[in-house]
Amino acid sequence: MKRGECYRVHKPGGDPKLYRTFVVVSRQALIDSRFPTVICAPVYSRGEGLATQIAVGPDEGLKHDSWIMCDNLVSLRKSDLTHYIGSLSARKQAELDKALKLALDLP
Repeated sequence: MKRGECYRVHKPGGDPKLYRTFVVVSRQALIDSRFPTVICAPVYSRGEGLATQIAVGPDEGLKHDSWIMCDNLVSLRKSDLTHYIGSLSARKQAELDKALKLALDLP
């Protein structure tokens, strides 16, 4: 598992959808550790064009155009991230980093 990878998760806690795609945003050191969870950003089919939302789509392994929502970060068990669907390009990772900084109000 690596930062920027996209996974489809079955029945994520509290989500009304049967499946939801998430992008792993935790630092690689945490991902590689024995810690059982990682921080992820959910992917939705609609976005409002906010600076904290990143457009993604078939290039990242998704079936249709979607949005990574950096304002809705969640902690997921690594064991639930088993259905790999794709990963972000270096350019998209840079966009994600910028959106996360905005969402978390970091310099």
